[in-house]
Amino acid sequence: MRLGRSLKLRDLHTLTVVAELGSMAKAAAFLSITQPAVSQAIADLERFAGVRLLDRNPRGVVLTVAGEAMVARGRQALDTLDLGMRDIAFLTDGGRGVVRVGADMAFIAGGLMADIIIHLRSRHPGISVHVFETSTRVSAPEYRELLERGIDVLLGRRSHGNIDSELLVEHLMEEKLKVVTSSTHPLAARKRIDWADLTGESWILAATDSMARITLEDEFRQRGLKVPDAAIATYSMQLRQQLLTTGEYLTVMTEYSFRHGADRWGLHALPLECSQRLPVVIQRLKHRASTPVVERFLRSARAVILETVRKR
Repeated sequence: MRLGRSLKLRDLHTLTVVAELGSMAKAAAFLSITQPAVSQAIADLERFAGVRLLDRNPRGVVLTVAGEAMVARGRQALDTLDLGMRDIAFLTDGGRGVVRVGADMAFIAGGLMADIIIHLRSRHPGISVHVFETSTRVSAPEYRELLERGIDVLLGRRSHGNIDSELLVEHLMEEKLKVVTSSTHPLAARKRIDWADLTGESWILAATDSMARITLEDEFRQRGLKVPDAAIATYSMQLRQQLLTTGEYLTVMTEYSFRHGADRWGLHALPLECSQRLPVVIQRLKHRASTPVVERFLRSARAVILETVRKR
């Protein structure tokens, strides 16, 4: 009872914004309230908790240990209420709702995300899909938005071992990785090609910590061949496809991405593919309640993947 009478959700939200921005002044501007109102909200929370939640320093404010605990639990509480309101909206507004999805550019530019959205909205036109670009770079903190509940679902390659205990990881399929060039490249006319034939070519690759690039490099190392350098290094799938049309470059992409862009960009897959396949997984927070909208997105993702596997 004390909690319900004394704790204001608005104050909890204010603390979360202050923590994210590291400044009461910035939080006041973001929330469109006065700085004294922000200070009062923090003071009320500290009085309620009985401990200091923020420490001041010349650069702004930082959370105390108690403040970190309050913000972590506060995000969960605010998120649970948000999920409840989204459930109510879906049930009372003719099946309308929003699902927030994080996805790597390979899935966005490669067509997989588009196919899932088309499948979903053909059956549930009231559902809106908000897509946020993430990354499959080995060192990238692509799970931050998921852990902080900024997104509902992460469509990606794999999870980091140190946070696996917090995730529900659903394996969807294994993607083949193909060596791709333009149909006008000299190698496109050859029916037989060996990995050694590719060592002197100009490559478009992602940065060194990309899973696809690491997989490609392993193919050369296993054969005792020189690992190719990137003539062009980019994470942009669109730039990669545009440059391939010049007929000067090779790259590596998944089977799904190749099929999606083959006709549009005049792509040609060489008669080689990497021995290691890349997993496609759906990841969610283990202890976060799902919503009807999220469940419908997951059904569409599974249906699209199932159809893809059948066509192989």
